[in-house]
Amino acid sequence: MADIDEQILRASKEIIVKFIETGRVSPSGFSETFKEIYHAIKETVKGSDSSEPEKKNNPK
Repeated sequence: MADIDEQILRASKEIIVKFIETGRVSPSGFSETFKEIYHAIKETVKGSDSSEPEKKNNPK
């Protein structure tokens, strides 16, 4: 894993832990919220070309 990917993962982890500690996210909502945080940070750091397509904006 590249250094930048490790930093993105670490930042995502720190944010989700703080959200759980403050009650903004329940442990049961961890999975979806973590993915959203991770992809938001990744998109910000690496640019829009590395982001996952938005499922909410692309109706099927």
